[in-house]
Amino acid sequence: MSVVVKIGGARAVDPEGALADVASLVQAGEDVVVVHGGSTKVDETLERMGIEPTYVETPAGVTGRFTDAETMAVFTMAMSSINTDLVAGLRKQGVDALGLSGVDGGLLTGKRKSAVRVVEDGKKKIKRGEHSGRIDAVNTDLLETLLSSGHTPVTGPPMLGDDGTPVNTDADRAAAAVAGALDATLVLLTDVEGVYADPEDPSTLISRVETGDDWADLEAAAEGFMTKKVMAAKEALDGGSPAVVVANANADDPVSSAVGGGGTHIQRSAVQEVAEQ
Repeated sequence: MSVVVKIGGARAVDPEGALADVASLVQAGEDVVVVHGGSTKVDETLERMGIEPTYVETPAGVTGRFTDAETMAVFTMAMSSINTDLVAGLRKQGVDALGLSGVDGGLLTGKRKSAVRVVEDGKKKIKRGEHSGRIDAVNTDLLETLLSSGHTPVTGPPMLGDDGTPVNTDADRAAAAVAGALDATLVLLTDVEGVYADPEDPSTLISRVETGDDWADLEAAAEGFMTKKVMAAKEALDGGSPAVVVANANADDPVSSAVGGGGTHIQRSAVQEVAEQ
């Protein structure tokens, strides 16, 4: 079994349990790739450096940080720091972890989006100077070479834009691209138990998503940051993953628990049924 584990960057997420669990899986002979985010670390670093981030609203109503050249430099620095810490944590657990960004070896590549459509003062505008992109390809050969030689890859944004520039990309969707390319189960670890039918009520956890109707209910339930995770789940399943699990990073043995049935399990059959409708 191959597993791609996405470790979130929220303040409430403690990666120690996940790293120990990844170590157990690797020592049991499983192939594991760790993908990380780091938006919280980026925000903290910008604040420490006295840089005021610029937030923009898209015409679709989604608010996000605008990644100009200065922010991109901070982003790259913060992501490198997170990557090093995760690699060190895994190596402390006896795992032969190897850190690389999406730029290294052309691991994650795609088209750079240098301008974005935004809404300012109620008017739609084009804002230029953006450093972001969407992943079109994953260097699967590189990952498989590392895994076959006994390494556990630890990776995340930035990705390499088609103009040769390192650019920001969403970490959940990066994990989805990697999982799809490897036909691996994707475990998205976050700071809640999974996707709730009522976002304010943990007792409404959606545990299984197997049909088209289940998928419709999942999409309707997803709000805020969970919207991106559901979007990433679909991309992973469309790409080749057999299943995606959204689960709690702070649970006991969070990866094993997720694969074993915890959290929200989304099966490929759900998106296949939607595609056939």
